[in-house]
Amino acid sequence: MNALTEDDLIIALEKALPEIAEEHNAAASPWNPHDWVPWDDGRNFAFLGGDDFDPSQATLSDEARAGLLALLLTKDNLPSYHRVLAKHFPAFSDWRQLVGVWTAEDNRHAIVLRDYLVVRRAIDPVDAEERRRIHVTKGYRQTTEQVEVLGPLDVLALMAVHENQCVQFIKRLAAVAGDDVLVEILSKISADDQQQASTFGAFLNAGIIADQDATVVAIDAALAVGRAEAIGHDVDDFDDERALIADYENEETWAAIAATLADAVKLDSIAGLGEEAEAARQRILARARG
Repeated sequence: MNALTEDDLIIALEKALPEIAEEHNAAASPWNPHDWVPWDDGRNFAFLGGDDFDPSQATLSDEARAGLLALLLTKDNLPSYHRVLAKHFPAFSDWRQLVGVWTAEDNRHAIVLRDYLVVRRAIDPVDAEERRRIHVTKGYRQTTEQVEVLGPLDVLALMAVHENQCVQFIKRLAAVAGDDVLVEILSKISADDQQQASTFGAFLNAGIIADQDATVVAIDAALAVGRAEAIGHDVDDFDDERALIADYENEETWAAIAATLADAVKLDSIAGLGEEAEAARQRILARARG
């Protein structure tokens, strides 16, 4: 069977949109970023007559600071992820139920993390803001060469991998957070990411119905990309921090991600794949077994 054109594939995926959007909305748990910030701990900085940050005020271990900065900057980069997703699924169409809802939900992650970290004086806010400006300006996959090669299924697979990646990363980070409020914040973010991962997984399952070969190949490629691009890998001037969190994404975590995606599309039961797709299926299953 010939592969679908991109337009035909998007039309096929769109048929699953109402049901998947309804399932996502039913499972999602609304929450407000401001509810989770310990505002009583806050005070003015020098610009408004208070005191600027001093390293002695830091409340996090070096490892926790590195992990939180990596996660915060990844979440700050939401505009780039939005643009990649909207390449094939424009937010001004019916796909708002995917792109718009996902963007609105994910946006609160950077909001609550930054507010918490600034109020607690857990990190240098000037350093964090400068890093944000540089990182968001550089963006995620914002070159023509990186984006042109991405078809609809590639984008959905990348997003599914990314959300599962965040879930696994936060699991490690929460273990060293050292603050019950921060652990609760990370739990809220992780729950969102988990639900979003399930939603993207559901679209990949719809992709299996539309074009199973292309979907399996896209998942395999996205896993390879994700394994090479750990959270924080693209942050400038971050070598010391990366060294502290180098083991946050290891073979065990990537086996879990591969297994989650294999389950989402029922990879064990897929038959009749072409040679390339079957090889991709075997690689995914091998990763899932660790």
